[in-house]
Amino acid sequence: MTGTKPDLRNGVALQDVPDGALLQGTVGDDEVILARRGESIFAVGAYCTHYHGPLGDGLLVGDTLRCPLHHACFSLRTGEALRAPALDPIDCWRVERLGDRVFVRGKLPASETPARQAGGLPGSVVIVGGGAAGLAAADMLRREGYPGPVKLISADDFPPCDRPNLSKDYLAGTAPDEWIPLRAQSYYIDRRIELLLNTRVSSLDPGRRRVRLQDGREFEFGAALLATGADPVRLEIPGATAAQVGYLRSFADARALVARARQARRVIVVGASFIGLEVAASLRERGIEVHVVGPESVPMLRVLGEEAGRFIQGLHESHGVVFHLGATVLRMSGREAELSNGTKIEADFLVLGVGVRPSIALATQAGLAVDRGVSVNEYLETSVPGIYAAGDIARWPDPYSGERIRVEHWVVAERQGQVAARNMLGQRARFAAVPFFWSHHYDVTINYVGHAEQWDAIQVDGSLPAHDCELRYMRGGRPLAVATIGRNLRSLRVEHTMEA
Repeated sequence: MTGTKPDLRNGVALQDVPDGALLQGTVGDDEVILARRGESIFAVGAYCTHYHGPLGDGLLVGDTLRCPLHHACFSLRTGEALRAPALDPIDCWRVERLGDRVFVRGKLPASETPARQAGGLPGSVVIVGGGAAGLAAADMLRREGYPGPVKLISADDFPPCDRPNLSKDYLAGTAPDEWIPLRAQSYYIDRRIELLLNTRVSSLDPGRRRVRLQDGREFEFGAALLATGADPVRLEIPGATAAQVGYLRSFADARALVARARQARRVIVVGASFIGLEVAASLRERGIEVHVVGPESVPMLRVLGEEAGRFIQGLHESHGVVFHLGATVLRMSGREAELSNGTKIEADFLVLGVGVRPSIALATQAGLAVDRGVSVNEYLETSVPGIYAAGDIARWPDPYSGERIRVEHWVVAERQGQVAARNMLGQRARFAAVPFFWSHHYDVTINYVGHAEQWDAIQVDGSLPAHDCELRYMRGGRPLAVATIGRNLRSLRVEHTMEA
């Protein structure tokens, strides 16, 4: 919206808010969105609680509003964050209609957590994994009024963090440490979530409903969620010392890379994947010379196809990144890396981003069904009733593609954690969300909805060089996934269409 935003306390004409439309204005110092659905008119906060996305550019779906940046979804009636990545609600205001004018009055009190009786609910919940799915599940249990004990067991030494930020703003040096925790320590205390850090589960006994920790302690559970995530694929590079090789999975990894980057002049990134190229972009923001080494002929060929992959390569090259494709690192000799094509590069250190493997050892030990991940049904329940799996380890029946898929996306993990928590409480909610992720490279953000492991055609609408395009990954004449650049609203509409 351009020009001066109307003061909604003074009222606006009803005709200025047609059915299905959004109108942005102010209420005192607050920016507020008016949204109309039929005869119902709602007033809510104008910005997403995740990354401050402008909800006025979002999409109305029923009585919900979706954020254009990362597809969070809010209730217009209560402000509740219905779907990740936002976890906190937006504010709501009281709306009054007088004749043909609409007025926004005082801010409404926050919705209260419903009180639940313990009858019929699990006596306690144990969540194994302190990542996206684990925190989202614990958060949803309390939001749904679950009164019993909740243990969140994490092998990390740091509370659940904003992992997508680690390869982006944090590594680039524009996000401080205090931005990284998803929740303050007081959050866990206030919501009675027992957070156990630096703690590993050695075994799970489905029959006795107990988990055993490496230190010998045991906890019983009424319901459990496995959200153990994935571990980075580690490469042995002859001659390389531990100080010369870094990975990026945890906050500790990110802090170690930042410390090394402060003194570095040249870095080699091994792997031309999304994570590898986000690392490359962030290091270039620091003024570090970056060389990307990868065995593929085109970056991200398997995910985005050749045309988009070459565009991404050109984008990075325009910012000074040097690519060595069709090559691997053979060995290190001191500070010198020798590549398989004979090229030699001196570097201060290497960052390896060559993929991850789902961490399914605990599920296998427990005798749960596994199939290149932990097999779950549409309710995210494993082969043992009362034990659920979510996030990078879960392979579930995707209603859109009709296939069983496993996806390593942050938003998918959070949404699965939320659905699993609801199902622990007996709601029997199917996980039917369309996979979504975003990737940021300099001034270009790629939004991707759906899941296409294989396709037979790619339809391109618009212009990649103009940063205004849509790529449809087709199989049998049907889009399995859609990637967009510069078309946030279109990405939301595609997601909604696939869900429908």
